[in-house]
Amino acid sequence: MSTEGDEPVKTICPYCGVGCGITVNQGDDPGDVNFMPWGEAPVNEGRVCIKGGAATQVVDHEDRLTEPLIKENGEFREATWEEAYSRIVSEMEGIRDEHGPDAMGFFGSSKTMNEENYLLQKIARRYGTNNVDNCTRMCHASTVWALRTSLGAGAMTNSMVDLEESADVLWIQGANPGEQHPIANSQYFRQAVLEGATVIQVDPHANKTTRSFEIDETERHMHLQLNPGADIPLLNVVLKTILERHEEEPDAGWIDEGFIEERTEGFDHLTETLEDFDKAAAAEEAGVPLEDIELAAEKYAMANNAAIFTGMGMSQHTCGVDNVQNEINLALITGNLGKPGTGVNPLRGQNNVQGTSDVGAMPNVLPGYQLVDDDEARESVEDVWGFEVPDEPGLTNVEISHEAGRSVKGLYVMGENPVMSEPDGNEVEKRLRSLEFMVAQDIFMTETAELADVVLPATTWAERGGTVTNTDRRVQRMRGAETVHENTRHDLEILMEVGSRLFGEAEFRFDDVEAVFEELREVCPIYHGMTYDALGETGLQWPCYEEGDEGDQYLYADSFDTENGFGQIEGVRHQPPAEVPDEEYPLILTTARLEEHYNTGTMSRRSPTLSRQHPENFVDVHPNDAEAYGIEDGEMVTLRSRRGEIEVKAQVTEDIKEGVVWTTPHFAAASANRLTNDVLDERANIPEYKAAAADIAVTVGDGGERVDGGDPETDSEPGDAEPADD
Repeated sequence: MSTEGDEPVKTICPYCGVGCGITVNQGDDPGDVNFMPWGEAPVNEGRVCIKGGAATQVVDHEDRLTEPLIKENGEFREATWEEAYSRIVSEMEGIRDEHGPDAMGFFGSSKTMNEENYLLQKIARRYGTNNVDNCTRMCHASTVWALRTSLGAGAMTNSMVDLEESADVLWIQGANPGEQHPIANSQYFRQAVLEGATVIQVDPHANKTTRSFEIDETERHMHLQLNPGADIPLLNVVLKTILERHEEEPDAGWIDEGFIEERTEGFDHLTETLEDFDKAAAAEEAGVPLEDIELAAEKYAMANNAAIFTGMGMSQHTCGVDNVQNEINLALITGNLGKPGTGVNPLRGQNNVQGTSDVGAMPNVLPGYQLVDDDEARESVEDVWGFEVPDEPGLTNVEISHEAGRSVKGLYVMGENPVMSEPDGNEVEKRLRSLEFMVAQDIFMTETAELADVVLPATTWAERGGTVTNTDRRVQRMRGAETVHENTRHDLEILMEVGSRLFGEAEFRFDDVEAVFEELREVCPIYHGMTYDALGETGLQWPCYEEGDEGDQYLYADSFDTENGFGQIEGVRHQPPAEVPDEEYPLILTTARLEEHYNTGTMSRRSPTLSRQHPENFVDVHPNDAEAYGIEDGEMVTLRSRRGEIEVKAQVTEDIKEGVVWTTPHFAAASANRLTNDVLDERANIPEYKAAAADIAVTVGDGGERVDGGDPETDSEPGDAEPADD
């Protein structure tokens, strides 16, 4: 599973979903692992952001888990692998015997590889439950739902290359690629603007994306700075404007009548939904001048090829499915699907969040997004696996968390940190403490692993091989250097051992990681034509149905992969966030990621390079709010919601709208997810991270004195961070 010898190893960056190629060089000492650029890498051509350049810093970090741990009387002790495996198997068998298979939950991980997530979900199904999920639920579940039901596949419809080469307008809504996908932003999006494209950014927060398009001698950038949770009103203004202009100028090309007639259904529902729609009132609700929205609508509709990029700012709402559906509506009525430079394109946040879902680590689908309640699809997988799969969807990871200590008695967590990643983290921690048994398989002692009964030390991304799938459906091989700590084990090796001990050698023993991929190909139609040899160093984009296929750069050239082959248009109406400001909590709290950190910070907070940029959390506050609350720039403040409070440093800035505060989820000492609201989109079960009612106050010490967070004249601020090497 690892590459032997002294040659540098070509692999994939472990951070965001762009899928940048990097090279790992290992010295004489196994712990001497260093980053090197890979100049011919297919996605990034050697360029990396600050995270990619610092990725190897965590491989031999002093905090690495190096021995199995078992908790006794509330304290961990070192154990042998045999003890750890025996305890896991005994506990899992006991839970199934006493409570049934649905009393266990399984969390896959987008930080691990396709083969490992494939094997984890296979173990869950062999155990007898579909209670298996991954962090897609927290990021893009609503996007996947809307894309799959309305177009056919829950993934980017197009590819970075064809978008950069062919798109005239880039509509970026609820995504911040300048911060979260910096190489995609610099190498594809910004380059497209330099070559003549227009970018329309819709985001409550001005950020690195905003600043990256402030290009001399061009005005081809608009930033529509809307209020959090007002995406549907804004997009309905766009749609209504396009429909009105079409009535006025039927031959001007505002909509694509031929495309609507031949390839879609539901257009009448959209027009009926918007028949009495008040554009002026909606624009006011969105907090954006009506004329700006109308101009953006014109730019999109009049483009030859217009591409939509969507992100967690759209998906992480109780109306997340409707948010994304409205983006799909916009693309369908203008014919911006099924050709280069168009489409609806989710920018995935982790390096294998796409692949983890592709291989079936979700409660309602098997590998290749085959529904578990589709008898024909399920039986075809059962024929390969040799056992029956439950025919009812299981619980999502948030539902598993909700049921922890109740109907769910045990939890197997591979590479995830739900105490930090799930909303209302204080309650998540309480519920996980009430489990009868939990095993955590990770590289560091995370906040979740602290609560586990057994902790298994895994190897890092740089020490093992496998495949990952990036944001534009490109399956690429990761290759490993030598194992740094001899008693750590590859995730796949651990899963094979657990599966074999639970169910028998034949089902869960494989010669190597490639053999697992070969079985995955058998049960996953969209990967069926791929082999390790065919993937090579450039990878292949799914769908790839037969060996020799080169994959598809863009989807839906001739038809959509829906039941009847038509793209589904559906009008949607505004649904305010579940929690809106009131007298007690008068502000809107919204959250997002930083370029220099990554998700729950398990890896990035341990990187000296990244921590120097942002050693602690902060909150952006508008100057008018700062004045009203008596807050000075750089001062420590207490940020509160109905679920808890955190102490952070205030950054007074006009980047955020008045009445809104903005912070990040990366820092355990002050995690935003102690505050976020544990309410879900009713279809996708994704939490509403992007809007919660909050309050803020200057932090007061025990003696009642005002606590000063530092000298704003000398302390560094987030905007002062060293720029990425992109």
